[in-house]
Amino acid sequence: MVNDIKDIAHAVEAASVMRLFASPPRMLTLGEPTHGVDAPLRLRNALFRQLVEREGYRTIAVESDCVAGLLVDDYVTTGAGALDDVLERGFSHGLGASAASRELVDWMRAFNDGRPASDQVRFAGFDGPLEMARAASPRETLTALHRTLTDHVDPGLIPCTAGTLDRLLGPDDRWTDPAAMLDPTASFGQSAEAGQLRLLADDLAALLHAWAPHLIAATSQDAFDRARLRARAASGLLRYHHWMADASPNRLARLTGLRDQMMADNLLSLAERGQVLVHAHNSHLQRDISSMRMGGQRLEWWSAGAVVHTRLGEEYGFLATAFGTMRHQGVDIPPPDTLEGALYALPAGTCLVNASEAASALAATGPVRRTSPYFGYAPLDPAHLARIDGIVFMKDVPED
Repeated sequence: MVNDIKDIAHAVEAASVMRLFASPPRMLTLGEPTHGVDAPLRLRNALFRQLVEREGYRTIAVESDCVAGLLVDDYVTTGAGALDDVLERGFSHGLGASAASRELVDWMRAFNDGRPASDQVRFAGFDGPLEMARAASPRETLTALHRTLTDHVDPGLIPCTAGTLDRLLGPDDRWTDPAAMLDPTASFGQSAEAGQLRLLADDLAALLHAWAPHLIAATSQDAFDRARLRARAASGLLRYHHWMADASPNRLARLTGLRDQMMADNLLSLAERGQVLVHAHNSHLQRDISSMRMGGQRLEWWSAGAVVHTRLGEEYGFLATAFGTMRHQGVDIPPPDTLEGALYALPAGTCLVNASEAASALAATGPVRRTSPYFGYAPLDPAHLARIDGIVFMKDVPED
């Protein structure tokens, strides 16, 4: 029984993280409570380096466009492309502008230099090709999938021609209109053409899997995995666009859930490769149901982490990150009767806390409430401690 929360702080190192688990998790996830801050990304980078060098991890996955992320993976494994261009086009959500992203990609490229492919570190985005205000056209993923199949499979088995795809897809701006995020009538997703494309995407994906033995032999396992990724992305995008055109009250809740389902499918595919460190917002990685307010509504959906945990069980690990102050954002010392306030009493500037030990220590101090210091920050819910493996606490988050 832990009686004092001050007794449970440890350094954020691979060794202390591994002590939280009976065996190293196949998928170790590290959350963050808000985006746009470099300090937790630098901590992520340092932890990934240790996991690679001491625990054998070889993949990092971040909350970024899964298709664009292939450019980053090419760069870190082969040196293809120019770093500035890779950072600009290989990340979504503005992540490529972060100094921490540059540091990560630089280190991965240097680590891989001269190593055999089997021992290289790999990069992956695991988000869908989505931004807050729009979803990408399915053109890139569908046409790439179609090209892979036409290059290696009997043409008589292909369900459509490239010309048919091009005609049905039409101009990309019919798919990417940002007005469609809040106005379903602006979406192209329930048009007759979009309906035909959903069926064709399903047929193309089925053909890909049916011909897996031949495709892997003719190309490589990695090339086949990339084709699978594009098939998932194409189907996911078409499904997302379909429900963007929905006018029901559950529209936004469904869209948030569909996004996390795309994330979960990508993560499960990465888990087949071996041990992976995943970094994203806490709300995408937690085992509990997630919620947010958007468009004046409270939305609830099951996170990617919750979905993946149902498949991986004990092979899924979740470290949540919490902040104390962010004075440059006007966030001062958290109230003492919050979880962040209790953690702020810890002497260390940055530390790792066993979540079950934290729950035991807090039980002796009385009720702990949950509060949000500012919009965009998701505080940890004390009621969820039993579903968290560890807490990374950053006491005073500096300005970048």
